[in-house]
Amino acid sequence: MKKYIITFLVFILTVSSWAQVESYDVGEVTNAPTNGNSYGTSNEWLWGVRNRLDGLMEDKLLKTSQLGLLVYDLTSEEVVYQKNERQRMRPASVMKLVTSITALDMLGGNYDYRTSVCYTGSLMGDTLRGNLYCVGGFDPMLSRQDVAAMADTIRRFGISRIEGMIVADLSMKDTLSYGSGWCWDDDNDLLTPLLVDKKDRFLYVMAEELRAHGVDLDITFARGKLPQRCTEVYMLSRNINQVLQRMMKQSDNLYAESMFYQIAAKSSPNPGKASDASGAMKRLVYKLGLDPAMYTFADGSGLSLYDYVSPELIVKLLRYAYQYPEIYSCLYPSLPIAGVDGTLENRMKNGNATGNVHAKTGTVNGVSTLAGYCRSANGHQLCFAILNQGVVKSSDGREFQNKVCEALCK
Repeated sequence: MKKYIITFLVFILTVSSWAQVESYDVGEVTNAPTNGNSYGTSNEWLWGVRNRLDGLMEDKLLKTSQLGLLVYDLTSEEVVYQKNERQRMRPASVMKLVTSITALDMLGGNYDYRTSVCYTGSLMGDTLRGNLYCVGGFDPMLSRQDVAAMADTIRRFGISRIEGMIVADLSMKDTLSYGSGWCWDDDNDLLTPLLVDKKDRFLYVMAEELRAHGVDLDITFARGKLPQRCTEVYMLSRNINQVLQRMMKQSDNLYAESMFYQIAAKSSPNPGKASDASGAMKRLVYKLGLDPAMYTFADGSGLSLYDYVSPELIVKLLRYAYQYPEIYSCLYPSLPIAGVDGTLENRMKNGNATGNVHAKTGTVNGVSTLAGYCRSANGHQLCFAILNQGVVKSSDGREFQNKVCEALCK
């Protein structure tokens, strides 16, 4: 009898010790409990933030809409909070995080967008008897001023007359003008590698600027591919960080699509296609330890109805970026800052989140999202993804996200 009593006491002590040492698996978010005494920690801030977030789960917005939420502590490497973190949801413009992190990982922060002007044929005195090739690199920042600089360089090169063709080389990407899954009634920019001030009229502007700079033209317009033997007259380089700033701060969709096709062009020797870029994104997903088949990437901006991600994926990407300074040093400064600039300028203007939350916003019909970084009151760096789906008013989603961020920053 005494033997059985001792055995029973050992069993009780063992079970008790299991209950006391329950903890989060930092590699798998699914093992993280989300409420009650099962948190298994005495950390005052952690208990507090979880209680605050538990309270927000009673928000009336969640009675009629869906939420995917994941918060991760980058300092202590543990899950802070999660709800529906593996649900497939539309990202809206939070998709730009997938695009930018993939691009920075693949291309690097020193990558340049390039637009060049070359000629073929013969230069007879100051007359070019041949063709002028304008090679597009899908630089979304290309302006009339840039084209004027090209024309000025051509004139100073010694060319005062062109007899031949001005050719647009658009071979960097496929011929599709819109993204897959874009709504037909949206007013979106055309996706072509040679734009001027976001308009598809490069050749006409080039001709106007050449004439304005004293170059006589006897030409026709054409499209074609730059031959191997040619002479380069001008090269315009634009660093990826310049594009990234407007893409993220102002959530510019054209800028995001231009980056999407930089990924595509680098992934294939043929004209870049959306499938090439999405393939590169899925390779990064696999690298993160997730199943690429669970996600759909149809474009770079998040306009597509076919884009599907999860809070888990977005947080994994944010963690990955944080671990690599060459990515984080480019990404972090590009994110809107709560109450300060970009698409967060007029949000969270008063409180602990002000100037603290650096995050990408997202809004399409029925969808409101926010994902990024903030620092908690205990000094820890956090990353988070908040995906609200099925909201009647986007402002309701934004208000809920603001509350979450305030809870994280306390």
